Amino acid sequence: MPVRSGDDVVRVRQRVRTLAVEIGLGLVDQTKIVTAASELARNTLDYGGGGDVRAEIVQAGIRKGLRLTFEDRGPGIADIEQALTDRFTTGRGMGLGLGGAKRLSNEFHIESTPGTGTRVTIARWK
Repeated sequence: MPVRSGDDVVRVRQRVRTLAVEIGLGLVDQTKIVTAASELARNTLDYGGGGDVRAEIVQAGIRKGLRLTFEDRGPGIADIEQALTDRFTTGRGMGLGLGGAKRLSNEFHIESTPGTGTRVTIARWK
C-alpha cells in the first residue's frame, strides 16, 4: 500500500485492523498493531517523504500473525539507538513513534542508511 498522504495513513490503519480481525487477534492486540502501524505510517510520510507498506498474514506452526513492513527512500536515520529513545525527535512530534511502535509489537526490526532510506518491520502474533 502506498503512503503518500494523510488519507493513506488512514487506509493503512483500516487495512491493518481488517487483517488483525481476520486472523483472530483480540481487541487489545488489534489496538496495539493498529496503533504501531499508524505511528510507522505517519513516520514514513513525515520523515521519509512517503513510501510503501506491505502487510502479510504469517504463520509459524499453529501461530498466526500479522507482519508489516514500512519502507521509504527518505534521508534515513543516522543513529537508530537514539531514534528509539523516548522524546527524541527530528521534527515536531512527541518522539514516541519508533519506541512506541517497538513496545506495541512482538517483533521489531529496523534498517536505515543515511541518504538511502529506512525499512521497519513489525509483527504481532496471536
